[in-house]
Amino acid sequence: MSTTLQITTITMPCQQMNGESSLPPLSKLNFWHRNGDSGLSEDDELFIGYGHVPSPFPYRMQDMYTRPLRDTEMLAVVLENEYLIAAFLPQWGGKLMSLFDKKAQRDLLYKNSVMRPCNLAFRNAWTSGGVEWNCGMFGHHVHTCAPMFTTTTKLADGTPVLRMYEFERIRQVVQQMDFFLPAGSRFLFARNRIINPLPDVVPMYWWSNIAVPETPDTRIIVDADGAYVADNNTSLAPIPEYNGDDVTYPINVPAAGDYFYNIPPKKRKFEAAVDADGYGLIHTSTMRLKGRKLFCWGQNPGGDRWQEYLTEDGSTDRYVELQAGLAHTQYECIPMPPNTTWEWLEAYGALYADGDRVHGPWEGAKAEVRQRLEAMITDDEMDQILADTKDMARTAADGEMILSGSGWGALENLRREKQGRPQMAPHLDFGTVGPEQADWVCLLNRGFFPEHDPEEVPPSWMLQEEWVHMMENAVHGGDMFSWYAHLQLGITYLCMNRLSDAEALLEKSMLLRPSCWAVYGLAQVKRQEGNSAAAAILAARAYRMRPQDISLAKEAMELLVGAEMYEDALELAAGMDTAMQRVGRVQLYTAQAHIRLGHIEEAEATLYAGGGVVLPDIREGELSITELYLDIAQEKAARDGVPFDRETAPVPPIFDYRQCDSTLRRPARKRVRK
Repeated sequence: MSTTLQITTITMPCQQMNGESSLPPLSKLNFWHRNGDSGLSEDDELFIGYGHVPSPFPYRMQDMYTRPLRDTEMLAVVLENEYLIAAFLPQWGGKLMSLFDKKAQRDLLYKNSVMRPCNLAFRNAWTSGGVEWNCGMFGHHVHTCAPMFTTTTKLADGTPVLRMYEFERIRQVVQQMDFFLPAGSRFLFARNRIINPLPDVVPMYWWSNIAVPETPDTRIIVDADGAYVADNNTSLAPIPEYNGDDVTYPINVPAAGDYFYNIPPKKRKFEAAVDADGYGLIHTSTMRLKGRKLFCWGQNPGGDRWQEYLTEDGSTDRYVELQAGLAHTQYECIPMPPNTTWEWLEAYGALYADGDRVHGPWEGAKAEVRQRLEAMITDDEMDQILADTKDMARTAADGEMILSGSGWGALENLRREKQGRPQMAPHLDFGTVGPEQADWVCLLNRGFFPEHDPEEVPPSWMLQEEWVHMMENAVHGGDMFSWYAHLQLGITYLCMNRLSDAEALLEKSMLLRPSCWAVYGLAQVKRQEGNSAAAAILAARAYRMRPQDISLAKEAMELLVGAEMYEDALELAAGMDTAMQRVGRVQLYTAQAHIRLGHIEEAEATLYAGGGVVLPDIREGELSITELYLDIAQEKAARDGVPFDRETAPVPPIFDYRQCDSTLRRPARKRVRK
């Protein structure tokens, strides 16, 4: 059959995003820079710590979602040929939700049955399942739960192509993805491009994140004999056996962890997840994607809890992630030269291998997958497809715009035009500017900001160097008496670690016209200076100026508890309305304040309210609820004169998030080779 491309909608249970935080992400500022301490040799050549970004600023945090699921209609684009059906979700970062093998009548990916954002991404919200495309900075990228520009074009032979792209504001690069599934092809192809239009070197990061089902027989095959791990520091560990476990079987991995494979430079870049019969997904790419990774949740209660938390309540689904990246590990970016485009081709397909061989000795398993892949598609063929489609990738799409992304690319091209610079990626249509960009269009064209009401949420923020210069000119010119201009530049300086300059501008903003936004900024200045009490007092003041703002409430409670101002935290919470008091984070900080003051019953009642405190935005690796439960149990034991061992005390599953604790692993279930 010829390839089809269908634009459709699907309905599935989904958490509601409920917009974004009202605040700039100042509480997430972290100016720490890793110096590359590791157990690596002089030959490993890793850029450990290079490209660290202190905050998602100027983006807002996507942390307003709640846990209830509601049937939601969403846009989908489906590519199909005689072998595969690939379904994409452009509104969710372009996620490849499903890759269905028509011959085996099975999905090659772990397909989550719900869309349930949780706090694992750079901007907080992230959803598990399918394939995600991470560009720019360490971690799950800024657009993972945001729309991508989506359109269609075609190959020279008429094969339809799905194109998705967006402008990334921190690195100031363009991410472009072209997907095609030619007639007769057993592979879905993803042709990826990163365009650096700047005259500067940019730290760059890319990892394709592929979720596949985990079963007792799942084995991960990659052409490597070692993996970079981070037990205490980054070091190179042997595979398949590490610490006595065959870690090519995820079921043997005791705790959540990453294995970044050390694939020799001349070896083929592939990774496969195979079941007992040798069937599963295989992923390969051209040589630019040199990194490969396995992530496992581990065989412990915390890993179980996290996997359930990311899907339907009570689900027993288990999955692992295969990943492919530009660097060897995800602890690093790599330098991307000025005015450069990087591109590569990825292929996703079904592997039918010999089950005995892939579950036999490691060398034979690698050889079996390598030979099967070579028979399906060679490196030379991959390179040729990449070369043959270069003109397509650099040509404007000829299909209609299916979905628009943000207006930031349009704004950047306006700035470039105004300042006599060439357009970035002129073959891509970035649409028009919108309300979020209106302030900056005014600043660009008129040299000052429009008027704003201090009661309203500032629509956007900016960090880019050219805009900083424009803001500096404005506060010394037409915006000399503008509270809003001083606020904008003060917040930007804070994110640049210019604390004294930020404080002066924010105080001037307050003199011109008080706002909770400036008070919040001043609180974060004090936090960065190490004055936790002053930061907490200011944050509480900011909240009282806008008492219906959930973002301000959570920040104020966190800072008060962090400053050990427990009575102040309880007083602030007591003055909130009932709906605000039921916000998960407010409940958590209230319970923490109670237990620190010795109010055991009140802390326990708060922890168990409504069946148990639920933090929709609990962070991966965060143990606040687990520790709170143990704190309460320990205080009760002391009160009752009962011995208590914190290390061995059982924790109810709904409160147990200890995914990285290998001492809690279930009894080993090592697969026995045939």
